[in-house]
Amino acid sequence: MSEVRPHEQHNRKFWDADADDYQALHGEDLTRRARAWGAWRIPESELRVLGDVSGLDLLELGCGAGQWSIALDGDGARPVGLDQSLVQLKHARANRDSVRATVPLVAGSGEAAPFRTASFDVVFCDHGAMSFCDPGITVPEVARLLRPGGRFVFAHSTPWGYLTWDDQRDRMTRRLRAPYFGIGMVDSGEGTVDFQLPYGDWIRLFRQHGFVIDDLVELRAPKGATTTYGWDAKWARRWPAEQIWKLHLDPSR
Repeated sequence: MSEVRPHEQHNRKFWDADADDYQALHGEDLTRRARAWGAWRIPESELRVLGDVSGLDLLELGCGAGQWSIALDGDGARPVGLDQSLVQLKHARANRDSVRATVPLVAGSGEAAPFRTASFDVVFCDHGAMSFCDPGITVPEVARLLRPGGRFVFAHSTPWGYLTWDDQRDRMTRRLRAPYFGIGMVDSGEGTVDFQLPYGDWIRLFRQHGFVIDDLVELRAPKGATTTYGWDAKWARRWPAEQIWKLHLDPSR
């Protein structure tokens, strides 16, 4: 595994310690609703952000227990799962082998993926490395990994959950409690180091590295939605707690 920076070392230590409990709590639902996004498991068939992947080379950048990649392997794609947590990858291997999928699983950093330039048609993640790695490093790294015209799709938390978080009540609220400008590396409150950017900074970063923005999908909790993550559905019906960036690499760059 490549040498990783302090925030990745911190996050790897967290996930190695937490992976068994995480999969015990969430793994069954993640497997049952594998082709779905975010805490509310909104189906890809409804959002259509990943698109047709049949015959394509995919990289899941922070695959956890591999539920997404294993499902896409069954759809005729050629996915590879990357994660820096060896314990998460242990669960991914068990999931893969239980259904006899053929997904390669690689231990490595999302900021320095051990693959050759232009190896993939699609790079994606659902609250994976794009949540826990420095986007100033991951965005150019994804640009390196993608072939011209390749797709980059990732779901992560919006800034609003962090900006409205009340430590004493341990929940998102209706009041802004932290400054938006200057948001970057943040304490998730759950043990991980997370990354956020103001929207203008995201757009400039994408453009700087040759990406074209196709869509920004702000996820809304469906009526009557349930989640294993303990998020407040009423809050997430009023304000977006999660979002999906959909981009492609300009083939003329």
